[in-house]
Amino acid sequence: MQKRIDLDNVQHPKAYKAMLALEGYMAQASISRTLRHLIKIRASYINGCAFCIDMHAKEAIHDGESTQRIFLISAWREARKFFTEEEQVVMTMTEEITLIHQHGLSDETYANALRFFNEDQIAEIIMGIITINAWNRIAISTHKQIES
Repeated sequence: MQKRIDLDNVQHPKAYKAMLALEGYMAQASISRTLRHLIKIRASYINGCAFCIDMHAKEAIHDGESTQRIFLISAWREARKFFTEEEQVVMTMTEEITLIHQHGLSDETYANALRFFNEDQIAEIIMGIITINAWNRIAISTHKQIES
């Protein structure tokens, strides 16, 4: 894959800093690190962003996530017993928002999320999904390379 522009260091560092500020906001969110990792990895699987899958899987493992659960995120519906109901709701939200062109966040999924999360937490989940989708698009569009 041919290297492309470098948004973070060369072409548009101010825009990249704005993305980093959004990521900083998400790091302070009240939702758990586990949920944040699931959002990042699931959206990155859907979008086919190898750079982000690699980075966020490594971060999740560093934070104590099992490799088995990381491997199963791509097929979580068939491996439900490995994920809590809250995690399943978050992954459903991640899919519906990432694939927004299909139908977006459904009323059913939103109502299900309210069983586990308050409105502030739902807002954080939505912002987390939006954030990783933006990062995926940056990494894929610029051919961001995986580091060994």
